Amino acid sequence: MGSLNPTNTNISLPIINISPTNPSAPAQLLSAASQYGFVFIENTPDIGIPPAQIAHLFELSQTFFAAPTEVKERVSIASNVAGKNHGWLSRGVETLDPGVQVRADVKEAFNIGEPINGKLQQPLPTPLQPHASDIIAFQSACHTFCLTLFRQFARALALPDEEWFTSRHDSTCGQSGTVLRLLYYPCTPEYEADIDIRAGAHSDFGSVTLLFQLPGQTGLEIRTQGGDWAGVPVDPSRQPPPPSITDQPLPILINFGDLLEDWTGGLFKSTVHRVVFPPGGGEQRDRYSIAYFCHPLDEARLEAVPSAVVEEFAARTGKTGSRGGKVLTARDHLMERLASTYTIAR
Repeated sequence: MGSLNPTNTNISLPIINISPTNPSAPAQLLSAASQYGFVFIENTPDIGIPPAQIAHLFELSQTFFAAPTEVKERVSIASNVAGKNHGWLSRGVETLDPGVQVRADVKEAFNIGEPINGKLQQPLPTPLQPHASDIIAFQSACHTFCLTLFRQFARALALPDEEWFTSRHDSTCGQSGTVLRLLYYPCTPEYEADIDIRAGAHSDFGSVTLLFQLPGQTGLEIRTQGGDWAGVPVDPSRQPPPPSITDQPLPILINFGDLLEDWTGGLFKSTVHRVVFPPGGGEQRDRYSIAYFCHPLDEARLEAVPSAVVEEFAARTGKTGSRGGKVLTARDHLMERLASTYTIAR
């Protein structure tokens, strides 16, 4: 069985400004995508997400997870429409590394699907119902941020069509598996270090993930190209980080998902990562994070991106993607991955 023990080593990831003022952004993103699979993006006012908006979502998240179990059970993922990755997941539902983990992840989550015509397509729990418009506004801001990233990717790959990626993530053209996920990793003093983990080792299923974290709440680790685990600081630009995310904007952590790796024949890395308890019996505290998992349209075909940069990479490395010529839709891919993750009957 693989080790679940945390590391004391941190990795140094690039921090990139993708504003129009930085013409080197596409090349810098390509370097980070191919080397690390993770990168920090400066949260600048022109293209970013207001820190106050992020802080408000964290407040809503903490309010929801503090609600009684019976309130959360009313919006359980088990009671949702078949095939929809929406709703509350209690502890014991998700096992992200089933080949290694003896027990399920020590976390709760609430998955919120993308709105259609300005309305959420699932019931919200009582504590969140008055704030539906705030949640939708945050989802919209995240999606716009992702579209900015996709145009930078197109430039990095020298695509003749700068909208190649954005057209496959155009929410006005159909549904997708995009999910806003509120995450809660409870303080668990009784955990067993060699058995329990907050989130097992996995790669993300979609195109890109935006991860929002709170100062001082560490635990995210990525697997390096050498096969070791390395911690990811919440804010690599300031040590220690500011006391709150409204004092100064934290950079947004981005990781590249399986579909971008597949589309680019392995040039963009979908890096395995996990969330661990503090190393060495360190102080236990609750951890909250917010992830925006951006997926392509359900019917988008996972065909190779028409890029000379990707073709050159394939010729140099012999890599041609992960499916050996089989072409799936984005929805088919997502359903395959979800089926191997959830321990509840869907």
